[in-house]
Amino acid sequence: MSKILLIEDNEAIILGLEYLFKEEKFDFDFAKTKLEAMRKIEESLYDLILLDVTLPDGDGFEIAKVIKEKIDTPIMFLTAKDEEKDVVYGLDLGAEDYIIKPFRNRELISRIRNVLRRTEKNNIIECKGIKIDTTIGKVFLKDEEIILTKLEYKILLNLFINMNKLITREEILNDIWDIAGNFVNDNTLTVYIKRIREKIGDKDGKVITTVRGLGYRVEK
Repeated sequence: MSKILLIEDNEAIILGLEYLFKEEKFDFDFAKTKLEAMRKIEESLYDLILLDVTLPDGDGFEIAKVIKEKIDTPIMFLTAKDEEKDVVYGLDLGAEDYIIKPFRNRELISRIRNVLRRTEKNNIIECKGIKIDTTIGKVFLKDEEIILTKLEYKILLNLFINMNKLITREEILNDIWDIAGNFVNDNTLTVYIKRIREKIGDKDGKVITTVRGLGYRVEK
């Protein structure tokens, strides 16, 4: 059972997420202040930390900095601060995702599960000579590292995590929206897929299969 710490001072959100997370079989804990959050992080191990930016006694960005300096627990921001500079800053701090309030419960759960899959310890995903080590965030072709951009890595990882399943272009765009904003559109995605295929030696599309008019699939 994955253990999640929510750092949030809004009582309604805490109660709502506590119910939602228990329904989804997550081990739920929360902190309402920066001080309480830092104490809990020092005392317990969590699989994921969800945090607001605005807290009564501090700044969520500062908490993220401290977490990333001391431990490797994945972070997702859950906040009303929706300016582009805040989103970019949060992701640059190393957050796995940045979700803006108000949020949809099912989408939040989907994103949480996606982050937990990506950050699962000692997780190696392999297919057709391609190996992704999600613990260190690297991709290898026959044991030689392939250098991908952050977006390329996220797209490839999404396809590998969902191996044997069709992933629509819309689903991929939704997954990378928070990192790239409006700069990634449907046409740009085609370019990214082409670059990924070139880097992993898949110019003939045998690793990443195109399902015409729908999306892509990696088949083992």
